[in-house]
Order: sequence, then C-alpha cells, then structure tokens
Amino acid sequence: MRWCPSSVLHLLCCVRLRSCSRRGRNRLPLWIKEIWVYMRLLVQSLYFNSLTDSDVVFDSIFEPVFWTVDYVTRWFGLVFVWLVVILTSSIVGIAYGVLLPLIFNTYSPAWIAWHVCYGHWNLVMIAFHYYKATKTSPGYPPTEKHDSPFVSVCKKCIMPKPARTHHCGICNRCILKMDHHCPWLNNCVGHFNHRYFFCFCLSLTLGCAYCSISGRNLFLDAYNALETNFQTPAPPYTFRDKMIHKSIIYMWVLTSTVAVALGALTIWHAVLISRGETSIERHMNSKEAKRMAKRGRVYRNPFSYGKLNNWKIFLGVEKRSHWVTRVLLPSGHAPLCDGLTWDSFPVKKDIIPV
Repeated sequence: MRWCPSSVLHLLCCVRLRSCSRRGRNRLPLWIKEIWVYMRLLVQSLYFNSLTDSDVVFDSIFEPVFWTVDYVTRWFGLVFVWLVVILTSSIVGIAYGVLLPLIFNTYSPAWIAWHVCYGHWNLVMIAFHYYKATKTSPGYPPTEKHDSPFVSVCKKCIMPKPARTHHCGICNRCILKMDHHCPWLNNCVGHFNHRYFFCFCLSLTLGCAYCSISGRNLFLDAYNALETNFQTPAPPYTFRDKMIHKSIIYMWVLTSTVAVALGALTIWHAVLISRGETSIERHMNSKEAKRMAKRGRVYRNPFSYGKLNNWKIFLGVEKRSHWVTRVLLPSGHAPLCDGLTWDSFPVKKDIIPV
C-alpha cells in the first residue's frame, strides 16, 4: 500500500491538532505560569555561577528579614531622637528646679562657681555635638564620574567605592569611612560627623557621671526619706517634698545607668580611634590579621599613624591652640581630608606639627 505525500501531511496535521487540543484542556492560567517561571528563576539564581557561596545564599534567603529590620530602624529613628531629647531635658529640668536651689543653699561660693561653670559647659557640649551629629551628613561618594581612586564596586549601588567606604542598608547608600548606623541619631556615623558623635558620647558620659557622683548623697537622703515616710503612720512630708525626692532618685538612677552603658561604648570607640580604625574596619582587620598570621606575616593597619597622630587627625588638631578651640570648646570645623583619598602608607611619623 502506497501513501501519497498529501495523505501523510493530512494525517500529521490531525495528530498535531489532537495533541494540541489535549494540552489545551490542561493548560494553566498565564499568571500562574509566570509565577512558576519566576520562582524557578529565583531558585536557579542561587547557584547560577561558581562565585556563589554560603554568604550569597544566606543573604538571599534572609533578605526579607534584613529589609524589615532596616525599615523598622529607619522609622524608629525619629522616636529614638525624641527619646534622647525628652530624657535629657528631664534631667536638665530637675537640675535647674531641684539641685541648683540646693547647691545655692548648701555649698560654699567656690563650689557653687565650680558646679555652675562645669555644669553649663557640659550642657553646651552635649547639645552642640548632638545637634551636629544628627544634622551633619556623614559623607557620600560622588555619583558622577570622578578621578578619585576606588577599591571596589558596591553590589547594591552599582557605583565605585573609595577606600573605607561601606554601604548602609538603612540609609540605602554608601557612606564615606562608615563606622555604623546609630538609631539614637537617626543618622549614619561617617567621615564628616564621626567626631561629633564621639564628642557627644564623651560629653554625655561625663555629664551623667558628674550628676551621679555629685548627687549620690542627695539620692541616699531622698531614698531614706521616702522609706521613713512609707513606714511612718502619719506622713510628715508634703506632696511637693515627695516629688522632689522621687525626682532626685529618678535622676540618679538614669544618669548612673547611662554613665555605665554609654561609658563602655565611649571607651570602645576611644580604643578604635587610637588604632586608626572604625567599628567595621575592626572586624575586617581582625580577620585579615588572622589570615596573615597563618602565613607567618604580621598585618599592619594602613590607616594608622600612631596613637597621638590618630587622635590629631580625628579631632582635626593642626596646632597646639586647637586643643582648646577645637577640642575643649564647641567647634564645627571639617575633617582634615575629603574622605575619598587616604595615605595608604603605614608610616609612624608625626605628620602634624605640635
């Protein structure tokens, strides 16, 4: 039996139509197919090339968690700033309304002058540096083409990154000499406001320690007075006396707690400044030191010039008078460099005249 070409073509078309009709009955909606294809693409992207490692897989899986934390931290930044303002204002109000009258009635003129001068200097330093730390931009690398050298490319900004620059997920951009993102400032701590942040921490620690030490006896008297009043059937104190005693106890407990907690943070940052590194660089340098130690080599931080010079560069001290005008007094001077280029030679030399 012979098959003509036309009959063979007709048979093939019929089979094709039947198979198409069978597939059409089980065809899924287009939007479901798109979702399925997209999910397959996401899974395949986890092992797309040989550069993928456990860190990439971990970041991909926990990206929704990181995004949620960044979003919540960004929103709560304003809450934290207002909390700092309210708590600090409450301590200042108690100092003016309760402690200052007691100082005038109890201490000698010399001690009164000391408390008034030191207390107001400390208050000015706290307010100035906190305002500058929150309002000063930490510094961002330029988005347009520039001649400054860069060491890598940010995988999120897809922009060149100069040395010591890191990406902040909360600010959603790269920060020059980034130290960390501080929710209490609602701002990143970077090249242009790192000094303000440290001076604020140091000033607030000194202020809280000053209130805690000088108010210790007042705290003990107020606590004993409230205990005696609670145990006595007939209260010998008025409502105003109770509020004064409770205010002193509140001030002493809050300032003592902040002095210990913030003091530890301030000491840690002072150690980092002495080493010429940021919080992020501390972890990176530690890993690099361990890696080179396995090879029998010693790692040296390329951005450290000695403890004294590191402090001079950080504080912007260029001559002796700057220790007073730029350190002991509020100063809005800019850092000594632009944050884009750094001297990469770890030379232990006094590059700033004393």
